[in-house]
Amino acid sequence: MPVAVNPIKFGTDGWRGIIAADFTFERVALVAPLAAQVLANVYGETTGSRTIIVGYDRRFMAETFARKAAQVVQAAGFEVLLSSSYAPTPAFSWAAYQRRALGALVITASHNPGAYSGLKVKGAFGGSVPPEITQQIEALLEKEPSPDSTMAGSLEMFDPWPNYCEALRAKVDITCIQDAIAQKKLAVFADVMHGAAATGLEQLLQTPIQEINSSRDPLFGGSAPEPLPRYLSQMFRQMRTHRRRSGDGLAVGFVFDGDSDRIAAVDGQGNFLSSQILIPILIEHMASRRGLTGEVVKTVSGSDLFPRVASLYNLPVYETPIGYKYIADRMLTTQVLVGGEESGGIGYGNHIPERDGLLSALYLLEAIAQSGMDLSDLYQRLQEKTGFHSAYDRIDLPLASMEVRSRLLEQLQNTPLTEIAGRSVIDCLTIDGYKFRLADDSWLMIRFSGTEPVLRLYCEAPTLKQVHHTLEWANKWANSV
Repeated sequence: MPVAVNPIKFGTDGWRGIIAADFTFERVALVAPLAAQVLANVYGETTGSRTIIVGYDRRFMAETFARKAAQVVQAAGFEVLLSSSYAPTPAFSWAAYQRRALGALVITASHNPGAYSGLKVKGAFGGSVPPEITQQIEALLEKEPSPDSTMAGSLEMFDPWPNYCEALRAKVDITCIQDAIAQKKLAVFADVMHGAAATGLEQLLQTPIQEINSSRDPLFGGSAPEPLPRYLSQMFRQMRTHRRRSGDGLAVGFVFDGDSDRIAAVDGQGNFLSSQILIPILIEHMASRRGLTGEVVKTVSGSDLFPRVASLYNLPVYETPIGYKYIADRMLTTQVLVGGEESGGIGYGNHIPERDGLLSALYLLEAIAQSGMDLSDLYQRLQEKTGFHSAYDRIDLPLASMEVRSRLLEQLQNTPLTEIAGRSVIDCLTIDGYKFRLADDSWLMIRFSGTEPVLRLYCEAPTLKQVHHTLEWANKWANSV
């Protein structure tokens, strides 16, 4: 009996599927030229280009899938620049923007486990295309496939790293960072999770750092290449060992996801720092030390510390639903300083409208080198400046079925919660899920996955004990409906 495959559908950032079941050479060959044609329809007039960038990460056979995509796009009459190496997804977004191409097609499944591959579509402006463009691709898939162009295009190889690194180095004081490392005032570690960030920081800094999980492993050590504490035992051990052996001195560890568009960090004491901690540090650094201005864009799940730090520098704040695409959309219309999401995607208005893990690492290194302070100390100082101290956590709760999901959603819609974990609900924001503001200025957010029976629970409160108490309450509530 043939195995049923899922239809080709683009989610918040691309199409992803199980290799050899959903994600096959035949399907890549079907999608790639249609995506190129839509990019030409949308961006051809403004760019005057027929060039499509094709790139890839380090997943199983990623370079082979990329070559197939390049060949069929070439056959459709386009000028193709095919990467000669794996590279971060933001490097291909940058190449599309810098070379005034129609856009980029990137073979990557980002932070998904090793069984997956995928295709991200980037526009001429250097970021993920909006949903209306991927909907056009899906619409073309439902029609008869178009024949190859009567006039084939061209196919050339290119190395995406040099221009990308040059662009990122120009945005920071590289010498300051290099000096701190050379003088042994700062030790830098990077867990690249076997992904596309491998060698990236060394190329940018032009000096050796201590990189772990740098080998190519399409199984990602048996887990997912996602910058979460449960996958970082080796990084924690390495940072704590370094502290015991070196004593004083500053140290930082960075963690990048599979295609290097997301970041987390580990401080000199071996503590995990999510983007809920990193973004306030970056807001202060960009505004105070770099003297830049612009709007701070946050998703609805972002920490309440973001707007408090922004107010220190009279920066406006704009809140969006969850998903970096909403931040990128805002960057295309407004002067933005920093835009970030709690899952690790951070971007900058002085760059392309794309989250970029390596650029974030450079800015954080610059903040450490210029301040002479550990990241956690910088964060604690911001808490003291704003008078706001909080903790944050999130859990993803599997549900028994989509029917259970429907019952929970109906309860939230028809019987709104008025009390959570013994605290009164004073407000509910519904731009994405249900974000309940509680009487002690903590909040709980309840949000459903759109494609699977999973309930996502987010909480920020004055202490980690309160966070876990609230999440436990939400867990019990979900299981009681």
